[in-house]
Amino acid sequence: MKAVDVEEAARKLRAAHGDKAVAEAAQKAVELEKAGRDEEARDWRQIEKALLMMRGPNST
Repeated sequence: MKAVDVEEAARKLRAAHGDKAVAEAAQKAVELEKAGRDEEARDWRQIEKALLMMRGPNST
């Protein structure tokens, strides 16, 4: 997944789920990893990281 696509997906997920977006992305990655869909899981991990960066360093 391209960086631009990751950022857009992260923004959309955050708009839809607010503060729970990081947890949603992480859960989706776990589900895909369990299903053996590693490439898709990597995309969701990238989205998760982008969401964490959007939050900034002082947010938990």
